[in-house]
Amino acid sequence: METLSKVLLIVTLLVAVLFTALVIANSKSDPMSGGGGGVRTTFKGKAGFDDFIFRWTLGLASAFMVLTLTLDILLHNTAH
Repeated sequence: METLSKVLLIVTLLVAVLFTALVIANSKSDPMSGGGGGVRTTFKGKAGFDDFIFRWTLGLASAFMVLTLTLDILLHNTAH
């Protein structure tokens, strides 16, 4: 069990770092934009890339939640 918890902890940390890097790299905090949204295109342009990034962000966030809850349950059960 201890080896499994260590592996889960390492995987959780990797997912957290990737998720954080993805969110920071794709933040739309352009100081000149005034906080408005960008223009979406439908001809294999920005919209396709934004959808791809959205799916990766959603997947990493979900994986982080599942891994964290699994790690918590595993560590809570081994502590008692």
